[in-house]
Amino acid sequence: MREKAHVREVGPRDGIQVVKTILPSAQKLAWCRATAAAGIRDIEVTSFVPPKVIPQFADAEEVARGAVAMGGFLASVLVPNLKGAERAFALGVPVVNYVLSASEAHNLANVRRSTEESLQDFARIAALRDQRPGLRIALGGGIATAFGCTIAGAVPEARVVEIAVRLVEMGADELIVADTVGYGDPRQVRRLMTAVIAAVGRVPVTCHFHDTRGLGLANVTAALEAGVRAFDASLAGLGGCPFAPGATGNIDTEDTVFLLEQLGFDTGADVDALVALRREVEGWLPGERFSGAIARAGLPKTYRAQAQAAA
Repeated sequence: MREKAHVREVGPRDGIQVVKTILPSAQKLAWCRATAAAGIRDIEVTSFVPPKVIPQFADAEEVARGAVAMGGFLASVLVPNLKGAERAFALGVPVVNYVLSASEAHNLANVRRSTEESLQDFARIAALRDQRPGLRIALGGGIATAFGCTIAGAVPEARVVEIAVRLVEMGADELIVADTVGYGDPRQVRRLMTAVIAAVGRVPVTCHFHDTRGLGLANVTAALEAGVRAFDASLAGLGGCPFAPGATGNIDTEDTVFLLEQLGFDTGADVDALVALRREVEGWLPGERFSGAIARAGLPKTYRAQAQAAA
């Protein structure tokens, strides 16, 4: 049996947070349904942020409620603060991902408070979760700008490791280490992820890469070498950070699945079904920039040949 590699689709959240078109809730839920049907059973479906900040998520409750009721996949949401977590808890969303920035300057720009204040907010979220024993909710601790920041430049790796350890100590069930603005390179990824994994023990670690400078999939390979087996990706490479002007989006889901499968891992995902969904989403978002090589060139006839030969 092939080793499992886990892909979480973040298109309905990260992928559309900066697009011009406001998608109706029905289309967002259709995106989730088709993604699950294509074999990706972990989807970040929305973000509980104020609508005046990101109008795309004015329907966050409706989408989260619909995704949880739909079943067939693990629905998660992103929250930037305690208020967002309270909204997610009230709906019984099974996974709540919290994000803060390792870069002090980015955290101040993004959520208007220090990184330490955001850490203390996560502690309050974990305490609130733990006060409700009937809630079966997992908390993800996300570390943005872990590989560098467009505002501050370099981010000390020791600081990223320190934040990772503190999030786990406070109650994080998973860590998400993010190259928010696409500054990471394979050597840096290999070094930092080795250090994070060693520091947090058995807590699952996910990498969230952006392909801003064309190194997204190379960074996936480096993270695999460090022991990471879970990755965020967005259909058609949609997404981006408001603090990285001109940046391309997340690593492309179709290409990420292709890479992992060719390296011998089992993702459970159907690339052709993902490409078909991509074509539909492209029609929903006229004028947006889409990326990805598999949608353009198609799967090679040797797809999965290495994995089959190894078996």
